[in-house]
Amino acid sequence: MSFVIAQNLVKEYPAKNAAGKVRVVDDVSLTIERGETLGLVGESGSGKSTVARMLLRLVEPTAGSVHVDGVDVLAAGRAGMHALRRRMQVVFQDPYSALNPRMRVRQILLEPCAIHGAPEGMRPEERVRQLLHEVGLDASALDRYPHEFSGGQRQRINIARALMLRPEFLVLDEPVSALDVSVAAQVVNLLRELQRSYGLTYLFISHSMPLVRYLCDRVAVMQRGKLVEIGEALEVCDHPREAYTQQLIAATPELPV
Repeated sequence: MSFVIAQNLVKEYPAKNAAGKVRVVDDVSLTIERGETLGLVGESGSGKSTVARMLLRLVEPTAGSVHVDGVDVLAAGRAGMHALRRRMQVVFQDPYSALNPRMRVRQILLEPCAIHGAPEGMRPEERVRQLLHEVGLDASALDRYPHEFSGGQRQRINIARALMLRPEFLVLDEPVSALDVSVAAQVVNLLRELQRSYGLTYLFISHSMPLVRYLCDRVAVMQRGKLVEIGEALEVCDHPREAYTQQLIAATPELPV
């Protein structure tokens, strides 16, 4: 059975300055296999981030269903969601706004354990040091504040925080789009290494087809809230069927990885 199953997701918001609703996600269904990376691509406003937030139940769908490893996410109560939060984490686009500027790195990385409790057998302080090493930072970072780091280093801290509770599923919401191209390439390669080390399942959101081609196993293309093309990443990127997919490919440069 697929690890993540989303069926017929719909999200509507009240229309501004008018009666009725605006449908930002329209009947989207997708699956993610355990250990794979599914790329979700589209231009700004296509609905891809809203889909991701519905999978994590950060946004409640208007209609549809979400299951993660057989668990009905939308039917889960408070205790059920508390357990699911350990298994599902997110890395956001802006590496600075995602970090509390008043907290040192040690506090930032330990915060998930304070909220959800440390997994059985984990020694949080040891885990923090291990994760910093794995994302390419040393222990001297522990007592520093976010503003003391570069954008790429901040995103590495965000990734370490997302991994603190040993999750199985990560939503990566355009995690390198705010970074310089060379730094973005380093972070993308780090994500690949971490996936192999931990057996992670990724939903990778991007507007860059070349980046998705490099990182992802499969790709789903969204346009105006609808899923317009889905398939193996190499096949979709090298032989796109839809004109919209072809436009996305033509609009983004290659990533120097």
